[in-house]
Amino acid sequence: MTFGIEWSERAERTLSKLPGYISSRIARKVDSIKDDPFHYLEHYEGEDANTYKLRIGDYRALIDIDFSNKILNVRVVGHRRDIYKNL
Repeated sequence: MTFGIEWSERAERTLSKLPGYISSRIARKVDSIKDDPFHYLEHYEGEDANTYKLRIGDYRALIDIDFSNKILNVRVVGHRRDIYKNL
């Protein structure tokens, strides 16, 4: 059950502002979960039922899942101290 990955403009903009080694680590981690995403994702108790969070060291990615099309949409990426404030 392989999922496709789409990045929002906001997530791409945040990745471009981070140091290279951090942004590549985040991109590799997101790419590595596409075969079995629910092994790594935790349900996010925020506003939407299809939103999950992925821990990548001190960073988090909020991911919306489109089950019908099997797509992981990376909505937001940020440091754990302020990612939930800027939603």
